[in-house]
Amino acid sequence: MSTAQQPQSRPDHEAGAGIPIPGEGGAETTSTPAETPTGAGAGTPMPTMDGDRSDPAYRSWLKEAVRKVQADANRTADTHLLRFPLPEEWGIDLYLKDESTHPTGSLKHRLARSLFLYGLCNGWIRPGKPVIESSSGSTAVSEAYFASLIGVPFIAVMPATTSREKTRLIEFHGGTCHLVQDPRTVYEVSARLAAESGGHYMDQFTYAERATDWRGNNNIAESIYQQLRLERYPEPAWIVATAGTGGTSATIARYVHYMQYDTLICVPDPENSCFFDGWLTGDAKTDCATASRIEGIGRPRMEPSFVPGAIDRMMKVPDAASIAAVRALETAIGRKAGGSTGTGLWSALKIVAEMVAEGRRGSVVTLLCDPGDRYLDKYYSDDWLASQGLDITPYARTLDSFLATGSWPA
Repeated sequence: MSTAQQPQSRPDHEAGAGIPIPGEGGAETTSTPAETPTGAGAGTPMPTMDGDRSDPAYRSWLKEAVRKVQADANRTADTHLLRFPLPEEWGIDLYLKDESTHPTGSLKHRLARSLFLYGLCNGWIRPGKPVIESSSGSTAVSEAYFASLIGVPFIAVMPATTSREKTRLIEFHGGTCHLVQDPRTVYEVSARLAAESGGHYMDQFTYAERATDWRGNNNIAESIYQQLRLERYPEPAWIVATAGTGGTSATIARYVHYMQYDTLICVPDPENSCFFDGWLTGDAKTDCATASRIEGIGRPRMEPSFVPGAIDRMMKVPDAASIAAVRALETAIGRKAGGSTGTGLWSALKIVAEMVAEGRRGSVVTLLCDPGDRYLDKYYSDDWLASQGLDITPYARTLDSFLATGSWPA
């Protein structure tokens, strides 16, 4: 990880052994090298070196901050598992894990909660010091919520193309938006702001996969299997999860392997993202110069939280197909959702089509990542589609034909 990406300059940060920032802990007593005796006579005991940074006031604040974050999880009901209507004779059930019902309205609420607990318990988040995050929007909305909950400032570093509704929500929760023209600079700008302010760069793209307990503890994977236990196909054939940091797909895949399920993991990638190419070639240095139009997923570089080896399959989904799918979702269940949901749904329906063609029965799960009201001026605007040169008509025809006949057009 480059210096620009590291959250403050703390030794062994990645290992979680960060040293408290001088001046923020309690009294400190250390001996300088000049004070250290070079030898002692026989029978003379060596002095005990002692550095004490304990700070009762900070520990009291920390306990209360952790309690507040854990209380949020405890009082928040689990998200719903919705069924996408398919013909009964196909013998296949398609579900959407509706993450839009979290208090901050997206899948990223889980991630933000985990990141805050990780940062707090590592001693990286301090009272009165800002938390800074690089984000395409939804993570920043959720992190602004948790920053407000524990009473610390929050700054979101985001591309200037981020939807206005997301910036409004960040500001609603008390955060500040720092917009950049080149989305590739969000990492460096976030690290610089943290260094200048003495705050903590949360760095979701590095820490997403390690902040979440993938063995269980009501993570998204465990929740899916618990909710499926009374369904006719309780162990899904496939789980389809898009990637922004890669942390969600890593959590789901690791849980599946840990629990010894046969479920396979598919990660769809939008245009203007490097994950698919990097996964295909095995090149961790793969990058992409253009920002993703599907907010929340797709990245210009291979993020540290993306775990290629845990994934069984990837698809490269055209942006127009993602938007056609999310509009088809509204027709099917009466719910608007964001573009990343459409990317996952397109891939999930393609997998369902393969199962139908092969005569296989079973279930498939994908994610409803966030609500569509954040994107009314984008994915639900014909004017925006035209400005982007996107024609969803052929993809809409593909979906209509498949849902009517069970055959995916060649």
